[in-house]
Amino acid sequence: MLKRNWFYLIGCLILMSFSHHHHPYYISLIEVQHNPKEQTAECSIRIFTDDFESNLSTLHPNKKIDIQSVANKTLNNKLITEYINKKLQISINKIPKKLEFVGYEIQEESIWIYLETSQTTPIKQLDAFCTIMYDYNNKQINIFRVKANGTEKNTKLDYPKNTINLNW
Repeated sequence: MLKRNWFYLIGCLILMSFSHHHHPYYISLIEVQHNPKEQTAECSIRIFTDDFESNLSTLHPNKKIDIQSVANKTLNNKLITEYINKKLQISINKIPKKLEFVGYEIQEESIWIYLETSQTTPIKQLDAFCTIMYDYNNKQINIFRVKANGTEKNTKLDYPKNTINLNW
């Protein structure tokens, strides 16, 4: 458990420490947390904004991608939702969940993407298929941080590994 916490800590420090356009690492952070009061599982994803914009531009060469532009908010919401739905699938207690896009915000050099799904029962098992940003760089690392039942579990996916299974 301590080793996993170190992976998370190091990943977060790397993700937060490099300035815009000058980072040698390709890391995304995916956090999932059960909210029993709201009966949801909340998901947030943190990705370097410049990498994400470049990736979306490559995938959609006929569209001008500018995630920070308020004028492009409708297009951005659509492209982000489509991308995440293709690249992240989650099952909770062996039931596939549809992640609903809530919104996004830019913080320093990162974009935070927010999603949620209904979840009335405690999480006993979380399975995920994740290829976020694998189409951008084959050095991509996706760090998962999952909080459920008063316990936090952390793991990481190094390209090309794309599945996790966590049990409580």
